[in-house]
Amino acid sequence: MMGIRPQIILFGDSITQQSFAPNGWGSALADNFSRKADILNRGYGGYNTRWALFLLHHIFPLGLASPPAAATIFFGANDAALLGRNSERQHVPIEEFKENLKKIVLHLKKCSPNMLVVLITPPPVDEEGRMEYAQSMYGEKAMKIPERTNETAGKYANQCITLAEELSIPSINLWSKMQENEGWQRKYLSDGLHLTSEGNAVVYKEVVRVFNQAGLSAPSMPYDFPHHSEIDSENPEKAFTIQCS
Repeated sequence: MMGIRPQIILFGDSITQQSFAPNGWGSALADNFSRKADILNRGYGGYNTRWALFLLHHIFPLGLASPPAAATIFFGANDAALLGRNSERQHVPIEEFKENLKKIVLHLKKCSPNMLVVLITPPPVDEEGRMEYAQSMYGEKAMKIPERTNETAGKYANQCITLAEELSIPSINLWSKMQENEGWQRKYLSDGLHLTSEGNAVVYKEVVRVFNQAGLSAPSMPYDFPHHSEIDSENPEKAFTIQCS
């Protein structure tokens, strides 16, 4: 029906929460789908998949007449925090991480079997960058060893990709993609974990690519109301008349 835009929900941790900042991948998606679909940011800084499960029925309630057309699921950066380090309260064992992701995907598919669900892996971790950031923030009180490692993040990323294959849904291996480029540590990561403008651009490009492959392409979608060129200044109501068959 004319005037009703589909919704695309971005569900994740701080990397999703920050995606509507200037040059963020979420704001770029909102611009790309302007007047075509509504991009909703449901990012929660510091959250892991264990805590995300408590949000499912609030963000994706069952029985909606118009469920979201698509959703990105972008967790793992916090789940992969190491035990015995500064951020251990966020740690989720890797087997549980995969099972939690599965619960999230299955819930979304229960909301709508036709919903496009895309899993995004955690990004790589620049351990040196994390240490430098901690030093700049906390000085002598900063952590002495990284609370996350790139190797561990890669293991969580692999679980994400494996699950996507098992459930036959698309995925984006951000961990691998970013490391294809030399100097990725400073090019894509602002503090060893969160994204720079260029890092955000990588996520945006990959999300659009996967959406296009799945048939969710902004250029092929209609505007929610008539383009201004279609409105007759002498008889404007004609352009807004919904033809009923």
